[in-house]
Amino acid sequence: MNGAHDLGGAHGFGPVIREGNDEAHHAAWEKRAQAIGYVMTRAGVYNIDEFRFARESMPPAHYLAARYFERTLFAIEKKLVEKGIVATGEVSARARELAGAADKVLRQPGETMPSHQLQRFLPLRRALPRVSLDTPPRFAPGDGVVTRKLNPQGHTRLPRYARGRHGVIDRLHGPQVFPDASARGLGRQPEYLYSVRFTARELWGEDSDPNSAVHLDLWESYLEPL
Repeated sequence: MNGAHDLGGAHGFGPVIREGNDEAHHAAWEKRAQAIGYVMTRAGVYNIDEFRFARESMPPAHYLAARYFERTLFAIEKKLVEKGIVATGEVSARARELAGAADKVLRQPGETMPSHQLQRFLPLRRALPRVSLDTPPRFAPGDGVVTRKLNPQGHTRLPRYARGRHGVIDRLHGPQVFPDASARGLGRQPEYLYSVRFTARELWGEDSDPNSAVHLDLWESYLEPL
């Protein structure tokens, strides 16, 4: 998807400024948003690719002005409406109801889920879904490849700055869920995933550091042989 989220290699956005001690959350609602997102994914309401696609569909001006967890909350609300968990307008109605009552208790006593129950929803690290393929990989480490020039309407993990660029297969990760299909609810449709090495000059021209390189994890259908 060609959108405001795909800013890799772009100029004009200034330095990344760290805030204070760089805490992950700056407000209580951010913690709630992250927790809801984890639980909904773990419960199978939507998958990570659907969630990313929802974030990317945020209007560009809104996306660029929003903070990280504002984008997260937008995506959660969008997916919960699409999946029929909440009705259209229900979230906005609740927000209006609570307007001006930021200190209001949103949880009744006894509604807090015990930590031992949360662990089954919030593991420290989830393994990637196991998939397999009957066909052999098309490429091997050392092979030269060129990325396809895509103009996708949906979600993709091939960044805009790396399209139509020459690289070399560094390693084979094996079969993985294809995010372009998964994001649209079309199933896993696994493909082989490769780590591909690109020189900085190939990506950004002769003004780039000749000793620098970027490794991207790319699915097989993104690649063509040289």
